[in-house]
Amino acid sequence: MALSRGETFRDIDRFLQQFWVSPEAARDHSMPMDAYRKGDSFLICVDLPGVDPDRIELTVENSVLTIKAERQAPTSAGGVERIIAERPHGRFSRQVFLGTNLDAERINAEYEAGVLSVIIPIAEHAKPRRIDVTSRRDQQVISA
Repeated sequence: MALSRGETFRDIDRFLQQFWVSPEAARDHSMPMDAYRKGDSFLICVDLPGVDPDRIELTVENSVLTIKAERQAPTSAGGVERIIAERPHGRFSRQVFLGTNLDAERINAEYEAGVLSVIIPIAEHAKPRRIDVTSRRDQQVISA
């Protein structure tokens, strides 16, 4: 498997957050993600609406891709009073465990319309390859 997922644990964590973490704190850590396989690469799409591209950081270490982002809290200025504050702000972080069949040296990322797209190519050694079969008739047999 190229990407490791912990859906069961994440679902349990979200469930428990409803009881032990304030709704504001639970929202602050949200970074929804989808992952797809497309040809010879994997595509990860992460929702980061309103995040300045300069505030997005991707790192790879020991087969772990870490995505960090920060969305600044809106400032109250000029007598503006905030009535409802549901949009998350602050620091976000997400880790994706990469399998050994992915090429972490050639990861590309782009950010458009609030979605971070990360493209992770499949490593050459993990791609299917054809193996030629030779016949013993074609080879010279050396006898002792």
